Amino acid sequence: MFTRHDRRAARDRRHRRVRKHVAGSQLHPRLSVFRSLHHISAQVIDDSRGHTIAAASTQEPDVRKQVKGTAAGVTAAAAVGRTVAERARAAGVSAVVFDRGGYLYHGRVKALADAAREAGLEF
Repeated sequence: MFTRHDRRAARDRRHRRVRKHVAGSQLHPRLSVFRSLHHISAQVIDDSRGHTIAAASTQEPDVRKQVKGTAAGVTAAAAVGRTVAERARAAGVSAVVFDRGGYLYHGRVKALADAAREAGLEF
């Protein structure tokens, strides 16, 4: 059985391995996902300047109004995906590079990515 520390270390190793190849630029910033037990958040990051262009989380009141229930589900992740895509489009970003953050592309992470695509982000 894995302990919490082992799981965290394994995710960190996977994330570092992915980040060797995935980097955001001004033309294609990085859409980074962080998933916790109770919340999910996403950021659109320009790695060349080190700036966050847009961000959204289930802890924000705007997203909580859309969800009306638990903040940890697939519907909440989809709301975060839509919100971050709308904010990125408002900032002039239309295409991004997806960074799953070492998590499996399944469940909440996939729901966030699909909702961001539907809202107009290309990746």
